[in-house]
Amino acid sequence: MQGSSTARPARAPVDVVIVGGGVIGSSVAYHLVALEPGIRVRVVERDRTYARASTTLSVGGVRAQFSLAENVRISLYAQEVLERFEDEMAVDGERPAISYRRDGYLFLVNRAGLERAEQALELQQGLGAAVEWWSPERIREEFPLIAVEGLAGGTFGPRDGHLDPYSVLMAYRAKARSLGAEYVAGEVVQVRREGRRVAGVILASGERLTAGVVVNAAGAWAGEVARTAGVDLPVVPVKRQVFSFRPAVVSDRPWPLVIAPSGLYFRSESSGQVLVGRSFPDDPEGFDFTYDHRRFLEVLWPELAEVVPAFDTLRLSRGWAGLYAVNRLDGNAVLGEWPELAGFYLANGFSGHGLQQAPAVGRYLAERILGRPPFMDLDCFGPERVIEGRPLSESGLV
Repeated sequence: MQGSSTARPARAPVDVVIVGGGVIGSSVAYHLVALEPGIRVRVVERDRTYARASTTLSVGGVRAQFSLAENVRISLYAQEVLERFEDEMAVDGERPAISYRRDGYLFLVNRAGLERAEQALELQQGLGAAVEWWSPERIREEFPLIAVEGLAGGTFGPRDGHLDPYSVLMAYRAKARSLGAEYVAGEVVQVRREGRRVAGVILASGERLTAGVVVNAAGAWAGEVARTAGVDLPVVPVKRQVFSFRPAVVSDRPWPLVIAPSGLYFRSESSGQVLVGRSFPDDPEGFDFTYDHRRFLEVLWPELAEVVPAFDTLRLSRGWAGLYAVNRLDGNAVLGEWPELAGFYLANGFSGHGLQQAPAVGRYLAERILGRPPFMDLDCFGPERVIEGRPLSESGLV
C-alpha cells in the first residue's frame, strides 16, 4: 500500500461510495440510509475539517427566485424541509441549530432587466412561490437607504432567507452516521471501472474501496474525480470572494439578501455586520483560497455606495475566498447516472447553489440509486445534456 509501511486490512465492500462529504454528499448519504435501512454507504471526505468546503464558505442563502421551473421547485421543497429540519435531524434528542432566518431576498430590477424579471415572477408565482413585485416607491418605503433612481422596481421573496451552512452540513452528516453511513478520511485519486461499470475507488493512500455504485459529490473537485473515470465534465473550480463590513449608518431592520442588477449582493450578518460579494467573469479558475481586499476597496465599495449611498462610510472587517463548482455549460446542476458508465452517479456543477438544493438533490439521487420513482421530476438536469451540448436556460444565477 502506497504511503504506509503497514498494510491495513481491506475494508468490506459496500453498496455505495460517495466521493465528497459536503452538504450534497451528506444529503445523499442521509437519504439513502433513511430510505433503505441496512444499505451500506461509505462517504470519503478529503477535508474532514471542512475548512475549504464550498458549503461552509458560502453566505447560506435559500431562495425561490429562479427562472427555470425545476430550480424553483427544488427551492420550494428546501423551504419546506428547512422548516422542520431541526426536528428531523435530531440525534439522541439533540437538535441542530441552523439559525434559519427568513429576512427575504430582494432582486433590484432596472429597465433592461424588466421583461426578464416579469417572466420569472410569473413563473414563480404560478408554481406557488411567495414572491412579490415591489415598485421603486415600495422599495424606498421598506428600505429607505436604497437608491431607487434608475430602478424599474424589484422582486421580493418574504419566505427566502439564509441559514448557518456549517450547521446544516454537520446535521446531515451526524444524522447519516447515526443511521449507519460510514465516513472515512481520504482523497479519491481514481474511480475504478470494470468495462462499462464502476467497481469502486482508489484512495491516495493506495487503499481500494469496492462498491457497485459511486456518487461524485466532490464539489469543486468534481471535474478531477470524473476524469479519473474517463468522464469529461464541464465543471471547474472558480474562486469567489466575500467581504464583511460594518457600515457607519445602520438600517433600522435587517437587510434581506439584496441583489443589484450588476449581480452585486449583500445581506445583514450578526453583530451589525454586512456581507457582500459578486461574481465576475474574470474570477480565476483553480484551487486558490487567497482573498484580495483590493477587490472590495477598488471595485465593490464604489458599487455598494451607488446602491446604498450610506455605505460610502464603513469599516472593512474581514474577507475570505471559497470555490464555486461552476458548470461552464449552463450554470445548472448535473444530476443522475452517466449514460456511458453504469453505477457512476453525478451530483455536480451547482455553481454556487448547492446548499439550498441539497435537500431535494439528496432525496432525488437516493431514489434514483435505489430504483424508486423520484418524488420530483428533475430529468432535465440529466448528464445526457452534457454529452449533447444542450444547455438549460436560467437567468437567476448569482
